Amino acid sequence: MPGLHESLPDHHLALVLGGGGAAGNAWEIGVIAGLAEAGLDLTKAADLVIGTSAGATTAAQVRSGTPAGELLASVLSRPARPPVTGAAGPDQEPPPSLPMATVFERMRAIGAAATSAADLQRAMGAFGLESDAVLEPGAAQRRAIVAARLPRPEWPDRPMIVVALDARTGELAAFDRDSGVDLVDAVTASTALPGLVPTVSINGGRYIDGGVRSADNADLACGYANVMVLSPLGGRSGTPQEQAAGQFEGLRRSPDWGTDLPSQVEALRRQGSRVAVITPNADARAAMGSNQMDPATRIPAARAGFAQGKAEAARLTFR
Repeated sequence: MPGLHESLPDHHLALVLGGGGAAGNAWEIGVIAGLAEAGLDLTKAADLVIGTSAGATTAAQVRSGTPAGELLASVLSRPARPPVTGAAGPDQEPPPSLPMATVFERMRAIGAAATSAADLQRAMGAFGLESDAVLEPGAAQRRAIVAARLPRPEWPDRPMIVVALDARTGELAAFDRDSGVDLVDAVTASTALPGLVPTVSINGGRYIDGGVRSADNADLACGYANVMVLSPLGGRSGTPQEQAAGQFEGLRRSPDWGTDLPSQVEALRRQGSRVAVITPNADARAAMGSNQMDPATRIPAARAGFAQGKAEAARLTFR
């Protein structure tokens, strides 16, 4: 579409893909396919892709070399719960789990008690390590599930960052092709939400979901002239009004910490980046539902994302 590429001088673009469960991943794929149909193909235009949690899966899909339309078709044609070799199937026991209500309550209690971003990250890491006593037997099944979602198991040649956290220290882990970490392990770590799945063992360390630090981690795009953020959670802060039943991203994040999306976008703009943010519109929010981890939300979320992507392309600007 005329004008879109004119808004991307020097094609110096970082694409930030935030977390948001199964629905968030599908919505991001839909938006990317809609933008591509309208003339902005982010699978080719992005110089860097940054993925967090479900967005890490999206990042690996976007960087796989698969055309955006094919990625969307895969979401729309995939059964809600595909069989996975090595994962729980009809003749296998499901992986061990903790009651979701208990996990959500614990997460929110940790968020309410945290006095800093570092405090929150350490406490969530400790919760993940504690939960391993129950969840660790399901680690191999979990890795197999993640691997089945990726079009290819190798790191792409073009720059990509997968965000996780060190469970023992709470510190950021930004994995890339030079980290000496398998792509599948990196994505498995980035999607390892404490209490729901086991922490991930990588080179002697234990890692948890990068969304604990920030749902989007847009600040990692620092230095790029243009930044596009697809945020399934819309930069929500985790206030009680936003913590719908079954919604697992209910962690409180103070704007004073600088890890919420508005703060990160403001910081990028102060540093000279032109930033565009796309969040789910009303139709997409309805399609994604109150439990974004539910695989049944994927097809409606992808369709809503595709329609939104085409609409966004017509008015997309960086400012």
